[in-house]
Amino acid sequence: MKLSARNILKGKVKKIVVGAVNSEVFLELPGGVVVTSIVTKDAVESLGLKEGKEAYAVIKASSVMLAVDH
Repeated sequence: MKLSARNILKGKVKKIVVGAVNSEVFLELPGGVVVTSIVTKDAVESLGLKEGKEAYAVIKASSVMLAVDH
């Protein structure tokens, strides 16, 4: 796999919550951090995502905003 995205995080699918149209996929990274992605049910099926399977979170964004409470 070769991508232009700079942020590619490898992990294991921890949990999948299937909805009517979309599914929430929880990807556990090394160290225990969990990244959640919302994708279509078709994407879950076509990628063969299942709990325990390795997958990648690919993050491509032109900007990331940060905020703090005052």
